Amino acid sequence: MNPDTKDKLMGVSVATLATALFKRGLRHQVIQDVRPVARKGRNMVGPAFTLRYMPAREDRNTLAVFRNPLHPQRQAIEQCPVGAVLVMDSRKDARAASAGDILITRLMVRGGAGVVTDGGFRDSMAIGALDMPAYHQRAASPTNLTLHEAIDLNVPIGCGDVAVFPGDIVVGDDDAVIIIPAHLADEVATEAVEMTAYEDFVVERVKAGHTIIGLYPPTDESNLALFADWRRANSR
Repeated sequence: MNPDTKDKLMGVSVATLATALFKRGLRHQVIQDVRPVARKGRNMVGPAFTLRYMPAREDRNTLAVFRNPLHPQRQAIEQCPVGAVLVMDSRKDARAASAGDILITRLMVRGGAGVVTDGGFRDSMAIGALDMPAYHQRAASPTNLTLHEAIDLNVPIGCGDVAVFPGDIVVGDDDAVIIIPAHLADEVATEAVEMTAYEDFVVERVKAGHTIIGLYPPTDESNLALFADWRRANSR
């Protein structure tokens, strides 16, 4: 992805990005019921590389399938590009694990920017301790074989009720994860930086005792003049 766009997205919140996308008519881009395994205090940003799960069938899913070097779950870990975010469609079902700490550690060592599932992880405490952002619904039961089969790589998926296409830009903060359509990423990132600067100004004013009326949103134009002064003083 555009390095400048990535830098901008590292410094803005999912909430601000949701507003910027809402202005463009996109109302459902935040992945639902997904949260950080552990808060990292920094954003996760990268293009999506996807893995799709489907309902498991007993004759296809035994422990022996993991001996197959072409198993899609294993291949997702080994093929996810450096700097990309692995996004998994786990059918919004955390009863079975999407992956465990060994696979997610391998993804981190290979240079993955993060991982997201609308299911759950096993070994979630170990995954939370890794130096890579990870998001899931909740801790999962020991294995994915009883309920889910990893079936397809880098195809359009649904994750937490959001359409995710390979190459879409994934942004996660300490609250949530949002999907930005790839063709909108540059302009949304630029707008979100501007919005964040104004929001920081607003918070400062509110903490100083000022009313939000006319300030947020800036319907009183005198606040825009004050904002311009604030930006110059703070190099924003």
